[in-house]
Amino acid sequence: MLTACERWQPDVDVMEFVIARNPDPASSLPFLIRLPLGPNGIALKVRETWPRTSKVYCHRSDDWPDDLDVIERVPVRSCVRRGAAVDLVLDRGREHRSQFVFAHARGREVIFWQSARTAKQARPAVSLPTARAAGLVLEIIVDSHERYAWQFDQQQATTTRRALPAGDYAVESNGGIVAAVERKSLADLVSTLTTGKLRYLLADLATLPRAALVVEDRWSSVFKLDRVRPSVVADGLAEAQVRFPTVPIVFCETRKLAQEWTYRFLGAAIAHHHDDELGDERESELPAAGIVPPAEPATAEVRQWARANGYDVPDRGRLRPEIHDAYRAAHTT
Repeated sequence: MLTACERWQPDVDVMEFVIARNPDPASSLPFLIRLPLGPNGIALKVRETWPRTSKVYCHRSDDWPDDLDVIERVPVRSCVRRGAAVDLVLDRGREHRSQFVFAHARGREVIFWQSARTAKQARPAVSLPTARAAGLVLEIIVDSHERYAWQFDQQQATTTRRALPAGDYAVESNGGIVAAVERKSLADLVSTLTTGKLRYLLADLATLPRAALVVEDRWSSVFKLDRVRPSVVADGLAEAQVRFPTVPIVFCETRKLAQEWTYRFLGAAIAHHHDDELGDERESELPAAGIVPPAEPATAEVRQWARANGYDVPDRGRLRPEIHDAYRAAHTT
């Protein structure tokens, strides 16, 4: 595990990311790479020359021989250690961003080399349920301005397109919107937040009975942003949730899971709305109970009033009916 916060400084000897063949024929890791980190760089043995389809397993190399068969040298724009990870940005158009993650498993160091694509593909596969949301076949309204809209073809739902007052997907009852969901990619969310538009968007959603904003990414991805300070985004999202507590912001990891969450949310919202309508209907059908007569005053209260008004009453026992009648007459408005 790296033990210091190191940042590579441009130097003649370490300006490049170097890939070479591993001279050890017995090694199961056929390549060597040199990370330009620290004064001497870090040498790693790796299985592949780039994490294209899956994460690449790495292992520390004891040395960096002088007579290596170098396969590729690539100029480096940035090589920065952040916590237990090293972010590497190469100076080329494609396959230029990657990350090395240093961790421990079962008492030994493990190192993985990943890119944004392989990190996404490495997420655990999940099988989405096929049951209806809240036992209903939903009729989902898709905003006519929504580009690349979800089709909900894996869910038991039908869709229609028309302009929505707020949100990208909604369900309605008796011509009124019951619930809506706004969809955002992480890049779109960051842009909306930093331009100040997020407050207005959430204010529109808050006018609906139920609403949410769903993000097609992980919450942890906020802290990997490099074009805007992660703390600015995290603080902005926290402030938005405090200001608009009725509109949750939900991170759903992938587009597929975000669509499933939206389907379940809209299903629960329409079912709850129908329950409320049924409850109101049943309440209106209940027979009126009539006017409830006022409760009889306590004997001690009547006795105290009688004495204060000059009536002769015993200290204990029942009071005469005319005393009660006088009390009622005095308190009738």
